[in-house]
Amino acid sequence: QVQLVESGGGLVQPGGSLRLSCAASGFTSAVYAIGWFRQAPGKEREGVSCISSNDLETTYTDSVKGRFTISRDNIENTVHLQMNNLKPEDTAIYHCATHNACSSRPLRWGHGTQVTVSS
Repeated sequence: QVQLVESGGGLVQPGGSLRLSCAASGFTSAVYAIGWFRQAPGKEREGVSCISSNDLETTYTDSVKGRFTISRDNIENTVHLQMNNLKPEDTAIYHCATHNACSSRPLRWGHGTQVTVSS
């Protein structure tokens, strides 16, 4: 079955860390750029980070620069998003998606994982 499955979300206090994973099955994710998006209640979905298919390009939205790091593990067919120094405004459902390039529209979405940052 061709799918993306996110994991690693949860409840964390401000200043804490989480590591999200986007596991691909039924296809090789290495041939795609993988993007992370998030959507908070009442807000539009926003792009958080992206890694190109050749891993040479990584992008981050300004609000997460210096706190989040995207990486790829081709052996596990997985892309990770390490999130440090989390803030309440990072609370959202996080989705990953495949792209032909980070600048192109998403092709396939995962179902998402909830991240809640609260004391």
